[in-house]
Amino acid sequence: MRLSSTARDLPGEPRDLPREQGEAGFIIVAVLWIIAALATFASCYAIYVGNSALAARVSSDRLQSDALISAGLELTALQLTGRTPDDPRPTGDFRFQLAGANVAVNFRTEGARVDLNAATKELLAGLFETLGAKPSDAAYYADRIIGWRKKNEGAGQNKEADAYKDAGLKYLPRQSPFQNVAELRFVLGLPPELVESAMPFLTIYNGIPQIDVMAAPPEVIQSLPHMTPDLAKTLLDTRRTSDPKAILSQLGQAKDSVSLDPRKANRVNMAIRLKDGRRVNAEAVILQNDKDTEPYAILAWSDDFDGVF
Repeated sequence: MRLSSTARDLPGEPRDLPREQGEAGFIIVAVLWIIAALATFASCYAIYVGNSALAARVSSDRLQSDALISAGLELTALQLTGRTPDDPRPTGDFRFQLAGANVAVNFRTEGARVDLNAATKELLAGLFETLGAKPSDAAYYADRIIGWRKKNEGAGQNKEADAYKDAGLKYLPRQSPFQNVAELRFVLGLPPELVESAMPFLTIYNGIPQIDVMAAPPEVIQSLPHMTPDLAKTLLDTRRTSDPKAILSQLGQAKDSVSLDPRKANRVNMAIRLKDGRRVNAEAVILQNDKDTEPYAILAWSDDFDGVF
């Protein structure tokens, strides 16, 4: 008896698929791979577009921030130009709005700060004492600052440089004017925490040994030679309403460390709030130009758009 072809196909035994079904299966797999690739590409493109949009926004904010800082400096220079000998206005503040942003500006003469390149040993030591240093330590720190900024005058011997070598440091004192207050961090023997505390009260743009007592913060006023706590308190309480010349008459021996002459350099601080809510803080030092075509020059500029100052 002959078995039919159907009867000869035993259960569980593989059977050949038609050629058309095999090709269809391959096409389905290929299509799935293409869809997956397209999905990956779309995802990458979406990330690229998102990053590009973010970069464009950051770039736009940066440009707007720079423009607002420049506007703040221009307006500050305009106010400073109107100063007179009878009304030196060593400080000031104002606000303005521009392109949906709000800007608060404060300016103060650099005479309010102790000049690292010009201040006397007594004033430097007085500042360190005010900030908590012992008198003997404060005097030592002041000597090291003067040693850093002063040219060596000895023939063949450099005691200040030798002190740095003996301390095992890989650099020597500049022995020329400070180029930046940050150089104070490299001066021999100064504690880092004391340096950081002193930074807000120091400058290289005052230009003279004296400070402007009408603008100086309490810490600087208390640092003046021959300044007593009672005199410092009286001065701080009355300087807003008293005539500057009357203030000078109250200073006694501390008067020698004070000058009310207007300084050419002024520090400008700005607090900016952009239209999208982003906040930026900026600080700049500008120098007034009396004879040049430009009303002012920028000596220093920093902001926290990309991070802390």
